[in-house]
Amino acid sequence: MTQHLLAVCVALSALLALSACSEPAYQNIDNAQLKSLLAQGAPLYDIRRPEEWRQTGVVEGSRKLTFVDAAGRLNPEFLPRFTAEVDKHAPVVVICRTGNRTSALARELAGMGYSQIYNVRDGITRWIGDANPVVRN
Repeated sequence: MTQHLLAVCVALSALLALSACSEPAYQNIDNAQLKSLLAQGAPLYDIRRPEEWRQTGVVEGSRKLTFVDAAGRLNPEFLPRFTAEVDKHAPVVVICRTGNRTSALARELAGMGYSQIYNVRDGITRWIGDANPVVRN
């Protein structure tokens, strides 16, 4: 398991380095587009950490699944759960605090063959800043 996790981290680093200058293989979206995708039934994954969810709340209907810990280490449960839950050809939306973590994740998912990835530009920060509701639980 540790070797697999290491291989995933190395692959993620290489992918990020190689794709730094190219167009993203995912789509950045704003809050209006997020609302539209949610209305169409697209799942929204909030990839922040539990303390971040408690601090700000989450967009209603979010599936909470931590991507990386506070030190930037990949959560070993993330990829197995995400790949089991999300079809590679179905739309999926990812959100974090400001869009940085989800941008990195979206690039990785595209490299894994996911074809309809939507990154919420400016994350939950913009969602709240635009006076959209959150739920706390």
